Order: sequence, then C-alpha cells, then structure tokens
Amino acid sequence: MYPDLLADRLPRTLDAIARAADSVGRDPAEVTLVAVTKGHPVEAVRAALGAGMRELGENRVSELESKAREMGADSGVRWHMIGHLQSRKAPRVVGITHLVHSVDRVSVAERLGRAAQESGGSVDVLIQVNTSGEEAKGGVPWEGAEEETLALAETPGLRVRGLMTMAPFVEDEAVLRRTFRRLRELSEAVRVHTSEVGGILSMGMTNDLELAVEEGSTMVRVGTALFGPRPGAGD
Repeated sequence: MYPDLLADRLPRTLDAIARAADSVGRDPAEVTLVAVTKGHPVEAVRAALGAGMRELGENRVSELESKAREMGADSGVRWHMIGHLQSRKAPRVVGITHLVHSVDRVSVAERLGRAAQESGGSVDVLIQVNTSGEEAKGGVPWEGAEEETLALAETPGLRVRGLMTMAPFVEDEAVLRRTFRRLRELSEAVRVHTSEVGGILSMGMTNDLELAVEEGSTMVRVGTALFGPRPGAGD
C-alpha cells in the first residue's frame, strides 16, 4: 500500500515544492521535505525509507519512541518531533530526535537542555512561534516573540537551529502569507542580534506548502499528501 502511494504522491509533492521555489527565484534544494508518519504504522516508515526519504516527523513522544525502537538506531531515519511537547516528557526525545520543532516555553527548553547536558551533548531545536495569533495554536505568543526567542536561545544545552510556525486552517491566501511572512521577518530580526539562532524556517504542510515555500520556508512538514489520511482519523 504505502510504496504504491509514495510512487505516485512523492513526485507530485516534490514538483509542487519545485514550482513554488522556482516562482520566486529560489533553489528547490533549499527546502527540506519532512515526511510526517504520525498516525501511520511502521510500514509507512519503511516505505518512506525505500523511497529515499530520511527526514520523518512524529508528533507524539510515545509513538516516536515506539517507531524509533522498532526501526533501530541504524535505520538511517532522522526523526523530527513536530508536535506539542510536555515538559515532563521532553527528556525522552533527547537522543532520539534529529530536530525538535516545538519548543515554545521556558520549562520545555530547560528540561530539554538539562537532559541533553546530562547525556553529554546538546539537542537541536526550533522555537515555535504563534504568528497567526490563534488562541488554539501553540507557540511563543506573537507579541514579544523577538525578546522571548532571544531568551530561549540562551538556554544551556540547546542549539536553536531556527523557527517554526503553524498556519490556520483557512483558505484566505492573505492570512496564510501573513502567517508565514511574519516568521521569516522574525527570523531576520532575531539574527541581527544573535548568532545563536539558525536560519531554518519550518512552515508549510499539505494544504499550504506552496505558499510557505514562496514566503521563504526551508522545511515543510507533509503527511496526508504523501501517505493519505491517517488510519482511523476520519478524514
């Protein structure tokens, strides 16, 4: 099932990224595709590897741990933790993840950093910012986001590789573009003041990845467009 899906859907997704990048004079190679396997069985992970993808995203700690354990340390997967992360569970992703996308408050940052230091290293993260202003969305609040991002970047044990945001589920292109543009502009503003924040912009999913790439995304998180609806998700 999954190999057949990817044989059809992966080229279309890559073409969409390339078209969007080309339309604004960007190199498509600047955009990393994170294949979101959350909610799908480990067979989806194996199919993704078979299709040449290594950057895979999960949004629940227990599912991330289970799949990483089943695939083994030598699988070649670079796991991304893309979902909301509770402070008490934060240490569990250290040593598993290539990149944590969802650091949005001091308690999570400190727990991650402390766990990384205790293991003798550091952990790569993105600061999640609520650029849409939606109350239901996670992330550092837009008001004061620059100061908060700079503060979080000083957390011992963290290497802040960039920023992440989630757009609202709307069809209004102007709203979506503003959400993505804000993150890009925040990144530019923050990096004037510090070299501790990298240039990754994780923004764009199945429904809005082309707009995100046009607005500067360097990393898109795509699940449904690659693997179809999650089993039992009802969509």
